[in-house]
Amino acid sequence: MTTSRREFLAIAIFGFTYLLISGRRLKLLPLNRPAAALLGAVLMVASGVMTPAQAYGAVDYDTLVLLLGMMLLAAYLFLAGFFDWAADAILRKARTPRHLLLGLVITAGLLSAVLVNDTVCLMLTPLVVAVIARGRLPLPPFLLALAMSANLGSVATLVGNPQNMIIGHLSGIPFLRFSTALLPAAAAGLALEYAVLRWGFRAVLRAAEIQRPTAPPPVLDRRLLVVTLVGLGVAFVGFVAGLNLAWTALGGGALVMVLARRDTHEVLKLVDWHLLVFFAALFVVVEGLNGTGLPDRIYGGLHGVFGGGAAAQAWNLAWFATLGSNVFSNVPFVLVAGKWINNFARPELMWKVMALATTFAGNLTILGSVANIIVVESARNYVEVGFWDYAKYGIPVTILTLLAGVALLLWLA
Repeated sequence: MTTSRREFLAIAIFGFTYLLISGRRLKLLPLNRPAAALLGAVLMVASGVMTPAQAYGAVDYDTLVLLLGMMLLAAYLFLAGFFDWAADAILRKARTPRHLLLGLVITAGLLSAVLVNDTVCLMLTPLVVAVIARGRLPLPPFLLALAMSANLGSVATLVGNPQNMIIGHLSGIPFLRFSTALLPAAAAGLALEYAVLRWGFRAVLRAAEIQRPTAPPPVLDRRLLVVTLVGLGVAFVGFVAGLNLAWTALGGGALVMVLARRDTHEVLKLVDWHLLVFFAALFVVVEGLNGTGLPDRIYGGLHGVFGGGAAAQAWNLAWFATLGSNVFSNVPFVLVAGKWINNFARPELMWKVMALATTFAGNLTILGSVANIIVVESARNYVEVGFWDYAKYGIPVTILTLLAGVALLLWLA
């Protein structure tokens, strides 16, 4: 096969795969995201663009193992009843709907920094819907708070979301150094998000009144919770100590499996295997595109746009990554654009800007992140959140948090 034909096929397959992924998100085509990515990976090999050995080599197993480890820990927290207990406790302790909104913003942000944001949304959304409905409160402000806070809080660590995991592997930035830089941006982002939602829903929140739950609090398996927190703590000590993120997370999950004394089938059913398949296949599809040299040629044509100084490059990369993440989705964008970072003036700073921008960009529209889609779809039987219902809050939140986040990164650099 000629080089030009291979390049044409790789670009065509990548484009076709992305359309399938986007089509599912827009409810136009029948394949879900993992199936679309898997089809793209098969086409890359079947067409001769990649050999089976190259396809196996394209998969970033560290990211998959890290995701698996964090999902196991989150699953044990769920089995311990932690998420039910936390959601119920917020409703019981909140004095007003505004305090309840603030409690949800902080809780979702913190949990997403420690666990994977998509998993947090998957497990929290049904509980938040039940709690808010039980309290007879309007759902939209709290659903938006859950989705946006999960995105914003997840930027604080290298285990908060999949794109951060990939950035951690590609950049080699130590866990603690990454969090020291991004934690202030996450905190500022959560504060700005709360301010926007509180102002935007001020009339609704002022008119609402919390109905206190009369049922007993959810049962908490304290032994399993303690065991899981020990496993999570051991993992984070390993992260801070500079151990391999993937195997440290999996080690924490395995430790809990040994100590929990629960049927392991129960916890393995809670792992999002679809997400793991999606990322494994996506690695193959993106590497097929990278092999054409197209991303390098795109950067060659754009590098002058980013500017020469670190500050100019940081601002321009932030807006470019925000656009790219919403057009191509954040994980594919990071996999493609990550090849460019070492060409910038200060690569480590640019990796952090990339993490911040691709994460905060998820709040721009309802289709900006998987977390948003999980929240909206899970609550669809109770309330319909339309594209513009979300965007009129997502756009200002994204612009304000990006401005504050990049400014903080440059100030602390």
